[in-house]
Amino acid sequence: MAELGAHLTAPPADGGGGQRPSVFEAVAQESLTAALRPALRHLAKVLAESNPGRFGCLWRWFDEAYAVLELLLQQHYLATCSASFSENFYSLKRVPLEGRERPALAAAGLPKKQHWQSLLLLVLVPYLKGKLERLVASLREEDEYSIHPPSSSWKRFYKAFLAAYPFVHMTWEGWFLIQQLCYILGKAQHHSPLLRLAGVRLVRLTAEDIQSLQRKVPVPASGQAHSIKTRVQSAARRALGGIAFSLSSGLAVSVFFLQFLDWWYSSENQETIKSLTALPTPPPPVHLDHGEGSVLLPKLKTVCPLCRKIRVNATALSTSGFVFCYRCVYSYVKAHQRCPVTGYATELQHLVKLYSPES
Repeated sequence: MAELGAHLTAPPADGGGGQRPSVFEAVAQESLTAALRPALRHLAKVLAESNPGRFGCLWRWFDEAYAVLELLLQQHYLATCSASFSENFYSLKRVPLEGRERPALAAAGLPKKQHWQSLLLLVLVPYLKGKLERLVASLREEDEYSIHPPSSSWKRFYKAFLAAYPFVHMTWEGWFLIQQLCYILGKAQHHSPLLRLAGVRLVRLTAEDIQSLQRKVPVPASGQAHSIKTRVQSAARRALGGIAFSLSSGLAVSVFFLQFLDWWYSSENQETIKSLTALPTPPPPVHLDHGEGSVLLPKLKTVCPLCRKIRVNATALSTSGFVFCYRCVYSYVKAHQRCPVTGYATELQHLVKLYSPES
């Protein structure tokens, strides 16, 4: 069995002048890219909740801000390393599907056509996919609480759209799955259809590639006089390059932390965290009012201490935590300004309506 599965991890030789990465490397670099967006989204949400006036716009325009960030990042890596950020992280590079037998070094960059096709697919496709998923989620929520008449044309349109979306999504994911299976079996040069659309394939970095990337340093400006336009263009290029380099360096250092955040705030992990960090139910107030006019607690927890009947519209007092019928406790607090059980000073604003899934 080990011999049958050895081709999944063995580095097969590529006739195009490089070693084809294993499917695990290809999928791992895609997982890294997929983990960055939700981690940064949660960070933006935390900032917006802590200071809505300053960071609220960051949360509202997160998709657009992330698209600009990814545009700078991927442009920097495609221009300098012939790879996306995650591909370079796993020591991979992109080479044209049709070209010379021995690909150019990574530091030379991709041909202009493949470069712009790769940049467009790396940035635009995830942006549109995320927008479509949120649109479907909002339409489903609107469908549950829709105010449109059942026979309206808009209702019929998004009903049809919601019915067709699962099949479209299944076709999209199935396309990627079939491509990966073909890649595993050696029937395809690329594991993702997006690489085929960009006209490139992935190979491992060679020793020559690594040396060329290490030797690639900015060329110092000549001593000749330059025009103002040339200086401005050069300064803009250096600024954009510096921003992209800073972003890429920061992400490379904090990539583990971002993946940890994505795992920590995942829905599966939250159930485990809640079970480990759940606090016990606090005890009732120690002080109980046994004076004249005070009420005694009933033995049944579903009975209102005031009317001695099954509670209707359960309402708690935030000052003591005891639960009553809304009508009973409203009248009592309005008349006496205290909790019926503990005698704690209470106002009408301390009434908290309780809701259950059955209601």
